[in-house]
Amino acid sequence: MESPVPPHPPEPRPRRRDRHGRGMRGPVAPPQVPLSVSRAESFRDLVGDSVERLERRWPQLADVDFMVLDVPVADAPETREETVPLGRAVSAEKNRPAQIVIYRRPVEIRAKNRDERALLVHEVVVEQVADLLGLAPESVDPRYGQE
Repeated sequence: MESPVPPHPPEPRPRRRDRHGRGMRGPVAPPQVPLSVSRAESFRDLVGDSVERLERRWPQLADVDFMVLDVPVADAPETREETVPLGRAVSAEKNRPAQIVIYRRPVEIRAKNRDERALLVHEVVVEQVADLLGLAPESVDPRYGQE
């Protein structure tokens, strides 16, 4: 038996933001908590801290560009070696300032924890600055190799 009058469409349900009505999920941690900092950002901070520490003693480092790359570029001269480099220093040219590049992934792989990573980052930065300035690492940072 069919009814000549079509049934009323069901009333629209109130929209909920999720299945249980508790609202959308937020971030796991607020932005000021270290959990929300990526490994790359944390690594850049370690390099920045190390550079800041050295710039107090060597003001000429203010003219040097410090960069962080994930891995060495395949066609760079230092990648033809048997070992993977942790950093590279490039002297200044007439239209380009001197550069020091720190490679994040090779350093992270060699360090077991955050403290060891911070120490290794500082050692690599000191070694590259020493190479750029033509000095021994111990003269760039007297605490080199002691920590």
